[in-house]
Amino acid sequence: MSDPAPTRLGESLRGFADSGLATIQARLELFGLELKEEKLRAGGFLFDTVLAALFIGFGFVFLLAFLTVLFWDTHRLLALGLATTGLFAAGVWAGTRAAARLRAGSRLFSASLAEIAHDRDSLRPKE
Repeated sequence: MSDPAPTRLGESLRGFADSGLATIQARLELFGLELKEEKLRAGGFLFDTVLAALFIGFGFVFLLAFLTVLFWDTHRLLALGLATTGLFAAGVWAGTRAAARLRAGSRLFSASLAEIAHDRDSLRPKE
């Protein structure tokens, strides 16, 4: 006759492995969901940014053309010089903000990493 202890041990190990795999599966699903959300967020942000930049760019060009025509007889070079300086300053400002956002990084997978850290803490022996 076989000893019932190895059977209980085997069932216990199978249950432990099943729980571990279920936890891993849940974490991977959370990773996938966060990746999908980040992709949608980034795509929407990029679309809105490009659209805003396009409209603002056209607005500035038409404003500068209007000001140049308005001051054509008196101060056309001053109007063009100030407009050019303003646009360069705006470009430097926008570039600085973009660099700061790039350095700040993303919170991609932060919820998943927090859940994994919580899982590890709960599995550690209590002192």
